[in-house]
Amino acid sequence: MSGLGGLNKTSGGIVIAAVQSQLFHVVTPLDLSTATEHVCSLVRQTKRAYPSTDLILFPEYCIHGLSMSTSPVIMCTLSGPEVAAFQAVCKEEKVWGIFSIMEANCISPGANPWNTGITINADGEIVNCYRKMHPWVPVEPWYPGNQGVSVFEGPGGVKMSLIICHDGMFPEMAREAAYRGAEVLLRTAGYTSPIRQSWEMTNRSNAFTNLMYTVSVALAGTDGTFRSMGEAMFVSPEGEILERGDGTPDNIIACELRVEEVRRRRREWGVENNLFQFGHRGYVAVTGGAGDCPYKYMRDLMHGNYRQAEDEEVVVRDGTSCGFEKPTAEYVHDK
Repeated sequence: MSGLGGLNKTSGGIVIAAVQSQLFHVVTPLDLSTATEHVCSLVRQTKRAYPSTDLILFPEYCIHGLSMSTSPVIMCTLSGPEVAAFQAVCKEEKVWGIFSIMEANCISPGANPWNTGITINADGEIVNCYRKMHPWVPVEPWYPGNQGVSVFEGPGGVKMSLIICHDGMFPEMAREAAYRGAEVLLRTAGYTSPIRQSWEMTNRSNAFTNLMYTVSVALAGTDGTFRSMGEAMFVSPEGEILERGDGTPDNIIACELRVEEVRRRRREWGVENNLFQFGHRGYVAVTGGAGDCPYKYMRDLMHGNYRQAEDEEVVVRDGTSCGFEKPTAEYVHDK
């Protein structure tokens, strides 16, 4: 059930539109401004095509393209003109929006920028700022997110979490979001076609294993070098694809979500209620189930000792294979 692809909204439902925005080649401030104007025009277009839309989701790199440039002249700030334009158009159209920026990093001199997702409400206010936890190494140069996974209250009081692209390949990211109450996992990406099969597999598994909706979208089209895949996808809490896009640039895919379907399953299911059962192992046999942590990798990670069995054999350990210099910056956690 998708409300006829988002054309209808029923009581208790919300409509999300995922926009497969065009991939741009962005190297100058003028390029950045042009891409920003294009994204704002798509907000207006979406509200004309789907008036019931509550939230519009744009892909990672929607205004920066895939050049991986860290040039200061095209980096953004939360108080800069690009974010101001997004705030203005959300207020104008009375709709929530999620946008992507490459954010200047002031944490230490010379630190690489963050890959950041901004959530803006229908009053034009920033309600969430998420920094990508798992840059797609060795290809991406972004400083790893240092604020953790965030959960925020979206339109209609729906609990949401935004992750970015490669984040979704780590099941721990979706589990953390669900553990903190997220009912809808939003995933933005710039992925190209070789990732298409993994994209579907992880979008569906993240939904089913956490009894949540997943809503995902990538850039589409080509900048003359790269070709992004589009592939907007809405997945139900049981892992069923409700709506999906193709590779058409600027195509808008919409769907109604009814989060009571999440809440009811998490409350009432026995079989495959995995979010609960993860911390209550074998509750048929032992009172309350086992609640220990039997996973060595989790314990090691907590103590800074994470080492996979083949750790010493891993060949690619920095970005030099993709033309980046070896890093000198230390990781700083934002407490």
